[in-house]
Amino acid sequence: MHELSIAREIARMAQERVGEARARRLVSVGVDVGDDAGVEVGSLAFCLEAVLAAPPFGAARPVIRRTAGDMLQVSYLEVDDDDPDD
Repeated sequence: MHELSIAREIARMAQERVGEARARRLVSVGVDVGDDAGVEVGSLAFCLEAVLAAPPFGAARPVIRRTAGDMLQVSYLEVDDDDPDD
């Protein structure tokens, strides 16, 4: 089940970027998955939900978008920085 490894790597990248941005918490992670990427989307969603439910993520939600081709990429990170003007 390589989807768990993919989910862990996505979480690692998200944690690294959120730390650089000095954001308070991660809200959601957007992931684009190509139809030919060799990834079971349901399994990836399940694994991401489990990984992102653990600290330090605070129950961030995965948002998976199916695309054509073989791409697999993190498309965005939504963060909460506690700025009331956002």
